[in-house]
Amino acid sequence: MSATRLLSIWFGAGLLKPAPGTWGSAVAVLLGVLIHRLGHFPLLALATVAVTILGFWAVGRELANRPGEDPSEIVIDEVAGQWLALCFPSAGFWFAGLDATNFPYPGWVAAFLFFRLFDIWKPWHVGRADRRGDATGVMTDDLWAGLYAGIATIIAAGLSHGLMRMM
Repeated sequence: MSATRLLSIWFGAGLLKPAPGTWGSAVAVLLGVLIHRLGHFPLLALATVAVTILGFWAVGRELANRPGEDPSEIVIDEVAGQWLALCFPSAGFWFAGLDATNFPYPGWVAAFLFFRLFDIWKPWHVGRADRRGDATGVMTDDLWAGLYAGIATIIAAGLSHGLMRMM
């Protein structure tokens, strides 16, 4: 198996059935939380940039002779988008001075749920990128979904914490 194939299917996560995208996102959350615990937000941000660059390269190679395809087993795009979504609560915890071992479940669960919502629903920029029908679109739609999910996670946390303080 080629390096681009192995990366594209995220070491086999994309071969899990049903719903390989959800499995890829779930594996990404587990690894993202581990990366956060090992090096907090800076390491997660660096890993996100690295997997995004690798993703554009690997998906570009894998789909070079397959225009218009977005095979379900390619999930490195979900990893990049999910890690981008996780960067938002991770950064919040880091800037709040919380210990790296502290990544409370509402943060990563919300990032996962919002990411899956935006990745499936494909609103606005997510859908536009998805309709490109090329390798760049495969990666970009999940990065947009990750950005939206990260913002939604922070808004939900602000509302939740704001409401809890009022009670």
